[in-house]
Amino acid sequence: QVQLVESGGGLVQAGGSLRLSCAASGTRFSINVMGWYRQAPGKQRELVATFTSSGTTNYADSVKGRFTISRDNAKNTVYLQMNSLKPDDTAVYYCNALLFNMFYWGKGTLVTVSS
Repeated sequence: QVQLVESGGGLVQAGGSLRLSCAASGTRFSINVMGWYRQAPGKQRELVATFTSSGTTNYADSVKGRFTISRDNAKNTVYLQMNSLKPDDTAVYYCNALLFNMFYWGKGTLVTVSS
């Protein structure tokens, strides 16, 4: 059973930056895909960015050029550097992991961007 623990959320003004971290435990295998999703109030959960174990990244159009996902495969940890934050980025951010065709989710960390 994989456990995911996120950290790094908080309150920031528009234009500011935050860095999220997600550490996976409970497996000795390298996780196939790690990534971030977010869910704003009243909206569906959406993809933010993903990072495969082979180094391929994928971003939502809304965050391209502002967010950067990175990963430490040895530690099964994924990061999300968020720059030039906008009020529309306000959401609960969830870490996600795919291992042996099973999806795992963290409990989420709240990011609030004030205007």
